[in-house]
Amino acid sequence: MLPNKEDILKAVTFKTSRSGGKGGQNVNKVSSKVELILHIPSAVFFTEEEQSLLMERLANRLDQDGNLHVVSQEDRSQLMNKERTILKLIALLKSALHIQKKRKPTKTPKSVIRKRLQDKQSVSTKKTWRKRPALD
Repeated sequence: MLPNKEDILKAVTFKTSRSGGKGGQNVNKVSSKVELILHIPSAVFFTEEEQSLLMERLANRLDQDGNLHVVSQEDRSQLMNKERTILKLIALLKSALHIQKKRKPTKTPKSVIRKRLQDKQSVSTKKTWRKRPALD
């Protein structure tokens, strides 16, 4: 089950720093880059199964302590970058916790097979009628 935004805000920490990119002199003065850090093992809103699933699926994004880092520096505003990190985190968690349904193998119905064969037969007869008659 995916937690709501308020629960996420209670469990995460934010780090800010100066970001590169557009912004002119503002980049040198304002800390607009935001890094969101979520420690998955201590997140109370996940069950143990969900925690193990997240640790497995997000293993390449975790550090040695089990912290998940999400960074945003697209906007010039720290507040906007903070919102973006939260949205990125929710999207990451949603994709990592999604469990694919097991496919049920099905057979092609006999009526569909019969119709396909009838269509082939009708095309075949149509083409035989197009041929020149034999001169026997």
